[in-house]
Amino acid sequence: MEKKGFHRKLTAILSADVAGYSRLMQDDESATVETLESYKQAFFDLIKQHRGRVVDSPGDNLLAEFASVVDAVQCAVAVQKEFHAHNAELPENRRMLFRIGVNLGDVIEEGDRIYGDGVNIAARLESLAEPGGICISKTAFDHIESKLPFGYEFIGEQTVKNIAKPVGAYKVVLESRITNKKGTKPAAKDSRRRILAFSLAGVLLILASVALWQFILRPATAPQATPPTEKVDPKQMAFPLPEKPSIAVLPFVNMSEDKSQEYFSDGLTEDIITALSMTPKLFVIARNSTSVYKGKPVNVQQVSRELGVRYVLEGSVRRADDQLRITVQLVDATTGNHLWAERYDRRMKDIFAVQDEITMKIINALEVKLTKGEQARLTEIGTTNLEAYLKVLQGIEYYNRTNRADNTTAIELFKEAIALDPDYAMAYARLAWAYVDEAWLGFGKSPEESIRKAIEAAQKAVSLNDSLPWAHHTLSGIYTYKKEHQQAISEAQNVVSLNPNWAEGYLGLGNRLLFAGRTEEAIPNLKMAIRLDPFGPSYYFHLLGMAYRELGRYEEAIAACQEAIRRQPNNQFAHLILAATYIMVGREADAHVEAAELLKINPKFSLQRFAKVRPHIDPENTARLVDALRKARLPE
Repeated sequence: MEKKGFHRKLTAILSADVAGYSRLMQDDESATVETLESYKQAFFDLIKQHRGRVVDSPGDNLLAEFASVVDAVQCAVAVQKEFHAHNAELPENRRMLFRIGVNLGDVIEEGDRIYGDGVNIAARLESLAEPGGICISKTAFDHIESKLPFGYEFIGEQTVKNIAKPVGAYKVVLESRITNKKGTKPAAKDSRRRILAFSLAGVLLILASVALWQFILRPATAPQATPPTEKVDPKQMAFPLPEKPSIAVLPFVNMSEDKSQEYFSDGLTEDIITALSMTPKLFVIARNSTSVYKGKPVNVQQVSRELGVRYVLEGSVRRADDQLRITVQLVDATTGNHLWAERYDRRMKDIFAVQDEITMKIINALEVKLTKGEQARLTEIGTTNLEAYLKVLQGIEYYNRTNRADNTTAIELFKEAIALDPDYAMAYARLAWAYVDEAWLGFGKSPEESIRKAIEAAQKAVSLNDSLPWAHHTLSGIYTYKKEHQQAISEAQNVVSLNPNWAEGYLGLGNRLLFAGRTEEAIPNLKMAIRLDPFGPSYYFHLLGMAYRELGRYEEAIAACQEAIRRQPNNQFAHLILAATYIMVGREADAHVEAAELLKINPKFSLQRFAKVRPHIDPENTARLVDALRKARLPE
């Protein structure tokens, strides 16, 4: 008979500890304790996010329970991914690797504590897990086998301490949906090991090798669709749900052992977003906003709520030499249904075909009907030269760092891509924009020479592919720099027409209209840019603040500039517009504070140079702004 206050229940138990904890403590006790506390707090947060509760956490151990095995395993995976990212920033001898065991079992509950074989088995599974790995019991596996997009490797019936019967155990393999069950054909990698182990049996080796080769060559089957998960109420979304199908493409996870391949997974993400963006029949969130989720434990429901979209695509990519594995799945967050999932095992040379196939599968899953011409535009890649394509992806990675050395490296990589494929329009377009930054940000010796090179490269891109948005976007920026406003607006309108989902395109059009004195027209375009890219760069908001200030909507201007500064405290233009706006509403002391902040960021700021380079069509408009900045105590 159970004692009073006890009762039994079935629950999912997660047990974790730190591998090599004693060694870490011996090496540096205070650093280890500090790191452990930080990691445990992250662990606690993830347990809460996955609807679990922490039962106990003495020393480097942690015990938690969940009502659902799915939640427990998802939490374990999220923890290992989060800690993998954190450990990458630490020296190898200071990395803290957790081992995690998950079991579904019967426990005795007394107050906040749980006891029994269910807990003991979870602890034994933890000891079987590799450092940084997850081991689950067969009872847990039976409940999640087809519900999560992970692979599982059966490691046998394990005899564990203080448990009468052997425990069936599985290792969770994060990058694969191939499951090696007891008595089934092992995954390719394991098959090779087993074949080599029987190398003395020549006939068996040949037969096994043939069978393995047939397995590798057989087309990859789709991962099993996951049953419905949590639904999202559109009323809870941060933005109204668009009428047309709306989608966010999460950053593809780089599962390659070589972490320098990050540019490739990022490039794949951007290319799919760009392809989907080309149709006006979809609403596609910009990569800037989806990239904030990179390396973080999030679920599709959170993404849906925060970005205001119905559909979320997530995936991973593993590149090893000439081999490529890409997995993707598409989820309808409002219903919780998984609409489509696929795994591609291909050669690197097939990357363009895989991108096209993924794009069209998404379009079909969303039931969007395209004409043949629209389909052709969505799958247009611009080059068949793989090496040139990879050079451009690497160049983009360097360009996005926005500093002199990396911008120079980006220029060289774009040039190398052009040398490999002289007809690659995107390489010329990217090269042109890098030259524009070289001029605007003072990276080059001569702004005039940089602009000349930018014009030359942009015009070449347009001559090669007149439907390439990036080329027209670059020309639009150059025309604004030269104060040729009508041409700038015309090119910006081309961009929005060619890519109706590109946030930077709408921002560019808003910017061109603003400097052409057409401020009322600028605001809807700037707002559209922000809707497509809710977590976008700071400058989206300082431009909106500039437009509000021009129209005398000072409180809205202040709010927009404050948001720009919140996103990027060293945004000197946001401080500048805010200083001018404060002068115009009589808040001189606040204006002086903003002016001082600007000078901390840019001690060489001068009103004379600012007035000279500001490309507004109306000199009087610039004169009024400069006068306000002078009153804010900015130097001549």
